[in-house]
Amino acid sequence: MPSPWLNQCKIKAFALLWLLLLLSSDLCQVHAQRSTGGRNVLRRNYTGKKPVVIQHRSQDAVNYYDHENGAKIIKSSHFELDYTLGRKITFFCMAQGNPRPTITWFKDGAELYQHRFFQVHESHPEPEIIKSKMEIDPTTQMDAGYYECQADNIYAIDRRGFRTDYAMVNF
Repeated sequence: MPSPWLNQCKIKAFALLWLLLLLSSDLCQVHAQRSTGGRNVLRRNYTGKKPVVIQHRSQDAVNYYDHENGAKIIKSSHFELDYTLGRKITFFCMAQGNPRPTITWFKDGAELYQHRFFQVHESHPEPEIIKSKMEIDPTTQMDAGYYECQADNIYAIDRRGFRTDYAMVNF
């Protein structure tokens, strides 16, 4: 049978751990307020998908993904974006390859199709380059997530991911 002294130590250790957890959550809130320039902005913690880096497993994979004419994304939007509900968000991807790649947009792993509030605009400034801009207007809470643009042609596939979340502004 454990001694009463051991039980008291366990209780005190648990209480100290609980206090540390409470203090760390308060420090995170202070940091979030400071990082928004003093505005009263509430940010949620994002728990969505993160990009995965996979090493090439064979020489065939190296030849496929690093092919000189393969699709390569050469410019894209910033990785993380916070948006205000009801406003427009825009993501941009520019890719090159020979033949010119096609760009497909995904949200949380599912392919996106144009509809009334989701538009894709593409242009071809050069024979081997494609520019694609994806817009959502107006935004809702359901638009938060992990977006990807995928450029592909017969030689390779390249992807870029963008994490987005909404910020609630309290006036």
